[in-house]
Amino acid sequence: MKKIILAAALLIMVAGCYNDKYDKLYPAISTTVCDTTSITYTHDIQPIIASSCYSPGNGCHDAAGSSTSGYDYTNFATFQGNALSGWIVSDINFTPTHGHNNMPKNGSQLSSCDINKITRWVNEGAPNN
Repeated sequence: MKKIILAAALLIMVAGCYNDKYDKLYPAISTTVCDTTSITYTHDIQPIIASSCYSPGNGCHDAAGSSTSGYDYTNFATFQGNALSGWIVSDINFTPTHGHNNMPKNGSQLSSCDINKITRWVNEGAPNN
């Protein structure tokens, strides 16, 4: 009988040490995946350009700001032309050529996912899709 009580007490002690706070023991590892399998201008590229290049307050490449920058990226043809020339990919990678600047100007570099999306879109011919 003593062995049963001792075994039960030992079992309770061991069970009492169990930590069910899995998230504390094993913090989540980021599983965010950058999907570049089917990039479209409308769904993927235009929102990046809108928020980083011609968002309100930024204005470098909106219709009004184009007088300063020379480029209105609200116009697809203008953006596509610069993308196909290699300027966009160079500028967003902070390796500007052709006398251009790191873009977004005076801002943080785009996320690697956004850079990968734009690069993939350009490599696919910068279609208006």
